[in-house]
Amino acid sequence: MAARLVIAGTQSGVGKTTLTAGLIAALRRRGLTVQPFKVGPDYIDPTYHSLAAGRACRNLDTWMLPPERVRSLFTRAARDADIAIIEGVMGLYDGAEYDEETGSTAEVAKLLGAPVIVVLDASKMARSAGAVALGCRRFDEKVPLAGFIINRVAGEGHGRGVASAVARATGLPVFGWLPRDEGLRVPERHLGLIPTREPGRWEEFVGAAGNFVAQYLDIDRLLAVAQAPSLPATAGPDRRPAANRPVIAVARDEAFHFTYEDNLDLLREAGADIVFFSPLRDPSLPPRTGGVILSGGFPEVHAEALAANRSLHAALHAAHRRGLPIYAECGGLMYLTEAIVDCDGRQHEMVSLLPGRSVMSGGLTLGYRLARAAGESWLLPGGETVRGHEFHYSVWEGRPADLPPAWLLLPRSGEGDARPEGARLGNLWASYVHLHFAARPGLAERVVGACRRTAGGGA
Repeated sequence: MAARLVIAGTQSGVGKTTLTAGLIAALRRRGLTVQPFKVGPDYIDPTYHSLAAGRACRNLDTWMLPPERVRSLFTRAARDADIAIIEGVMGLYDGAEYDEETGSTAEVAKLLGAPVIVVLDASKMARSAGAVALGCRRFDEKVPLAGFIINRVAGEGHGRGVASAVARATGLPVFGWLPRDEGLRVPERHLGLIPTREPGRWEEFVGAAGNFVAQYLDIDRLLAVAQAPSLPATAGPDRRPAANRPVIAVARDEAFHFTYEDNLDLLREAGADIVFFSPLRDPSLPPRTGGVILSGGFPEVHAEALAANRSLHAALHAAHRRGLPIYAECGGLMYLTEAIVDCDGRQHEMVSLLPGRSVMSGGLTLGYRLARAAGESWLLPGGETVRGHEFHYSVWEGRPADLPPAWLLLPRSGEGDARPEGARLGNLWASYVHLHFAARPGLAERVVGACRRTAGGGA
């Protein structure tokens, strides 16, 4: 696979998610196999790209993962695709810090040798778009910037004028301009776009985005600039033998789906079988469950249905009593507390494996985290550090002070005190911190090993 293309923006909110999904859909209609990627820690935008491509979108994060690991995951996921389409994070040069490029779309593009197309929102600009475009080109001339797309133009004259200003200023091509279309505005709520795993006319939306892109963009020229030198090949997954493979039950439904696809691959390669279950609908855990993963998501939106499924609450209590490893991230932690107080202030009883309740606060907790394991556990040795991220609007109220924390969150600046976070309760590990298992060598193997030791009797 030599063809690859990064769709970047000058900032968040320029419409690049819709544009990227539309481009993927348009390329797929041409008979191409498209592997989608998303730069940075994002679970929602990838649902649009997965739907458009018909295969799972992967994340590329050079802050959480070493760059060589990011490149390896990229080449492995894209090895059987005709082209990789990578949506950037925020603006082209935005990353983990203000003064260097780690975690940025620019860094990923350079790492992968992937040509970059920058999307400019021209809704409130004319000739000034040329200055913005020139700044993108000159800020770091090592970035393989290949051209621009102009979005949200007022009409034909506006589109042609802005495109001309950008092309003259930068000497780079403009691959088309797109008019404003409110019908292609994705609905949002407190954590951003509404994911396609929830009920909606998502196939129709992605199809319309594909038509829109095909009508206004020069896809042949985009395909031409996407051709790039091949990266060193990476071997495919090394799946362990079938014998003694524990079942890891992974929550996946409208309420829980914030799971990195690479995490599941790493668990399979380490010797586990992944079986999905729905906390909204399933009365019990899957047969032969040896461990449980409760991913993040939107339990507050589906709290009434989650509260009603009392039989699964009992099954999780039984699994905990048996010592099965239970790993809960963010929404999973919320689900395991005594109650969730939703955005309207209504309280819904939850599993009650953890004391206290999860309350929607209206304030966003967001950012990368350097986390040190607060004690020895099946997940990590005590004192070991790993990089992760938080993204939530809830707070855990009523957490007992003597409950052992999962993590000590370290200040990234090196100054200040560590902050305890999450909880360890027997074989239960619960935290607001999301992990990419490739961030720490051997992490997936430790998870599978713990599940193998407790598997065998069913759940």
